[in-house]
Amino acid sequence: MLAPWLADPTAREQLESLDACVEFDLLDAGTTWDADRIRDTRIAQPLIFATSLVSAYAALTAHAKPAAVTGHSVGEWCSAVLAGVLTATDAMTLVAARGNAMALACEEEPTGLCAVLGGDQEEVNEAATARGLALANNNGPGQLVFGGTREQLDSFAASPPAKARIRSLEVAGAFHTEAMHPAVAQVSEVAATYAVNDADIPLISNRDGSMVTNGRQILDRLVDQIALPVRWDLVMETMTAIETTVAIETCPSGTLSGILRRNVKSVTTRTVDTPQDAQALLTTDLRTSELTGAHR
Repeated sequence: MLAPWLADPTAREQLESLDACVEFDLLDAGTTWDADRIRDTRIAQPLIFATSLVSAYAALTAHAKPAAVTGHSVGEWCSAVLAGVLTATDAMTLVAARGNAMALACEEEPTGLCAVLGGDQEEVNEAATARGLALANNNGPGQLVFGGTREQLDSFAASPPAKARIRSLEVAGAFHTEAMHPAVAQVSEVAATYAVNDADIPLISNRDGSMVTNGRQILDRLVDQIALPVRWDLVMETMTAIETTVAIETCPSGTLSGILRRNVKSVTTRTVDTPQDAQALLTTDLRTSELTGAHR
C-alpha cells in the first residue's frame, strides 16, 4: 500500500509525520507486514487513513479543488482533513484512538459483518432484522451490510433470503452498529479536546448524505458514525443532486468506484493508487470533481 508513495519525497515526508502519531511502525506496516497482521483494526484504520490522505494530497496537487469531499467509514476522516476541518496529525491521532476503542469494543463479545448481495431489499432487511442483525452499510440497491453476533450471522447465512448471496466480511467486529457504542463514548471524550475549523470544502456526511460545513458538527458526526450505519446510498443521492461528473477515489481504491459506476450513471471515476496516477490527472478534464475517501 505505501511502497509507491514512499518513493516520492513529498509523500514520504507526509507519511513520516503521520507515523509519529501512532504506536506502531506505520511505514513497515504498509510495506512488509502480511494481511493477517494489518487486519487488526488498530493497525488497519491508521494505515488506510494514511494511504488515503497522501494519495488525496497528490490528487489535489495535480488538479483543482473539488466541489465536495466524502469518504466511506474511516475514509470520512481523510475527507475532514481535505475539507480543512482537522489537521492531518490531529486526525491521525483521533483515527488511532478510534481504532483502539473499536478493537476494545470488539473484545467484549464476538461480532462481525456480512454483505448481502442481491435479493429484494425489503425482504433482506426483514430477514436480517428477524435474526437480530443491524444495518451497518447501505451501499445502494442490492448491496447491504449487516452486523451482529457470530451466532446471528451464522443463522442468517444458513437460510438466506430469496435471490440473495451472503458473504462474510473479514473484519474484527460489528462496525457501525450499536455494538460500537462503548467506542463512541471513548473517542468522543478525546475528540472534545481538539480544535476544529469550519470546512472550506463541503463534506457529504455518511449519516444522511447532507452537505456539512460546520467543523464541530462534522467532528461530532465522525465520532457518532462509529455506531451508526454508513448510508452511502444517501451520499450517492447527493452526488447526483449536485451533478457530479467525475469522482476521484483515493488509495486503496476500487470498491467505491465500482459502487458509483453501478449506481450513478452520470459519473466518471478515476483512481489514485500511485504518484503516477495522480500525475495522470493533469491531462484529465475534471470540470466537477468529487474526492472520495477510502473504504474500510
